[in-house]
Amino acid sequence: MPELPEVETIARGLERRVTGDVIESVWLGSKPEPLKSAAAEIASTLESRRIAGVRRVGKHIVFDLEGNGKIASRAARGERTAGLRPARAGRGARPHAGGGTSPAGAVPGKAQWIVHLGMTGRLLVCSPSAEFEKHTHAVVKLASGRELRFVDPRRFGRLSVARNGDFVAAGTEPLDIEVERFIELFRGRKTPMKSALLNQKLLRGVGNIYADESLFRAGVRPRRRAATLTREQLKRLYASIREVLQEAIALGGSSISDYVDADGEEGFFQLQHRVYGREGERCLVCRTPIKRIVIAGRSSHYCRKCQK
Repeated sequence: MPELPEVETIARGLERRVTGDVIESVWLGSKPEPLKSAAAEIASTLESRRIAGVRRVGKHIVFDLEGNGKIASRAARGERTAGLRPARAGRGARPHAGGGTSPAGAVPGKAQWIVHLGMTGRLLVCSPSAEFEKHTHAVVKLASGRELRFVDPRRFGRLSVARNGDFVAAGTEPLDIEVERFIELFRGRKTPMKSALLNQKLLRGVGNIYADESLFRAGVRPRRRAATLTREQLKRLYASIREVLQEAIALGGSSISDYVDADGEEGFFQLQHRVYGREGERCLVCRTPIKRIVIAGRSSHYCRKCQK
């Protein structure tokens, strides 16, 4: 699953490429899983909006929209909008020219399109003539002539809208939080430190890779109870998390499986991994073999000598 550095990299790439463009039409595939908001609501919120900016919020990509949107009047009466989502989208089927609906009416003000990539989701900016991938669940046609496509083979990603521009994610941004607040969040918790770091209600955006790498640099074992860490250890972990995330963002994230950025390029931080995915290999510091364990169903990698 893309974590904070990968999502930040994608959001920055999209910010450069699509800010200022206008959404002309929206096509949504037949699979219901990716849609967290109703299909008609997504289309009516996006169409005719100008993309004012793209940013990351936790593991979400948020498109800030402005200008006039369109209301699907039939959808507002509870009816299905013809052509918006085909009853069945055959393998490799492309959306009809012009995309989705063009209902009448206008809504002034700001709105947001929120994309969560899930395990395998990708957002691609491409030409309409580009090969239409099998697992494409959304196509947003832009006034520039390009298309923004959401592709997700495993369908764990989610698409939603906030018509009033009021999307809020749980948790605190790890690159924004102050050290005292960080200590307050974790001090006294009885859960393993690795589980606490993965709790998105505490810190948002940190996942398996960067939790393992941060714990290694801080010298803390993943099974160590958060309540047992001293103030100095928590301060060291705070610094390690920020260091790891900033390094990973600078290198475009970690390409472990099929992750690529908005330009289709892989990241390079996987070349800097010190423990994650290195089970049985020698620790780069002390040469002790890296150990893998499972905590609450999630794999964790650590060095038995360097981490206490």
